[in-house]
Amino acid sequence: MSTAFLLWLVYVGLNGPRDPLANPLPLTVWTVWWVGLVFVQGFLGNVWRWIDPWRGAVWAVRRVLGLRPIVRFPTFLGHWLGILSFGGFAAFLLADIAPSDPARLARVVAFYWAVHFLGMALFGRRWSLRAEGIGMVMHLYARISPLGKRGKQTAIGLWGWQLALGRPVPFGLAVMSLLLLGSGSFDGVNETFWWLAQLGINPLEFPGRSAVVWQTLIGLIVANLLLLAIFVAALWLGFTLGGVQKIRLGEAFCIFAPAVLPIALGYHFAHYFTSFLVEAQYAMIAATDPWARGQDLLGLGEMYVTTGFFNEQESVRVLWLCQAGGVVIGHIIAVPLSHALAVRHLGAGRVAVVSQAPLALFMIGYTFFGLWLLASPRGF
Repeated sequence: MSTAFLLWLVYVGLNGPRDPLANPLPLTVWTVWWVGLVFVQGFLGNVWRWIDPWRGAVWAVRRVLGLRPIVRFPTFLGHWLGILSFGGFAAFLLADIAPSDPARLARVVAFYWAVHFLGMALFGRRWSLRAEGIGMVMHLYARISPLGKRGKQTAIGLWGWQLALGRPVPFGLAVMSLLLLGSGSFDGVNETFWWLAQLGINPLEFPGRSAVVWQTLIGLIVANLLLLAIFVAALWLGFTLGGVQKIRLGEAFCIFAPAVLPIALGYHFAHYFTSFLVEAQYAMIAATDPWARGQDLLGLGEMYVTTGFFNEQESVRVLWLCQAGGVVIGHIIAVPLSHALAVRHLGAGRVAVVSQAPLALFMIGYTFFGLWLLASPRGF
């Protein structure tokens, strides 16, 4: 059903209304899925496994044709294909000239689905775990959810308990954890007056996305490399001050990098919250009238999009406090999660506290950075 729905969305994207706010494809991909479902994944657990648009299709092909994986996934590739896959997704979202154009998005979605469907058919389940970037993102966010599995039992705890009790993630997933934070943060930076000023662009006369494609791509890469460097430096400094010798820096990176996931999820919520409130209304209208013909297939009645909550100072204050709360709560979860990981792997006491001090300062500094992003004026 998930695969059929996705293929229908692609068809509507190619043949339906040209307006991105009327066509169901961009609203489903960018609003319902990327904004809404990612947050649900980090809040309720691994919902993605039930609606993964490849899983059922691969199963059906194998069942009907009797095919089995015919190639072993190369171990030396690790998760790097998945990192490249997510990098391509982030680049399309942030730097493409028209990522919400229905026909353009339909072709990209169809190509992405086909490439990974072929990979899963040839290589089996390892492809979906190591090469399909979106699935890797969903897997990571599910690891910080309060709901999860402990053995065969469903369990519930504080955010991040699965990371605190589980094994360290592989190196590629540790890198992906920081890329989620870096890419999400740059998504906010590249809209600010400050960023446009660095590019020599008057933010009140923005010439369009086509004028800043390469600058955006370079900024995205530099932002992620800078974040990786700062995180590793904080980790190294903490281990040096704490005199930690039994764990190497590479191992420590795999242990502590996922602790930034609550920060990434909190900023994801904060960054998209206000746009979601508006575009979710468009998504409801598109769901009941997918071809923009005045239909009401879901019987929702006459609907109008409202943005009145942006017009009153009190409601705007509430919205901003919700966004700021998302950023702050993400950091409130991340700091004790990082300390819990330190206690588990280094033991309780002075070593765990001292080794985490630079990381704690890093996370606190990132809190101010996230709040600055929310408060900064935007150019487009």
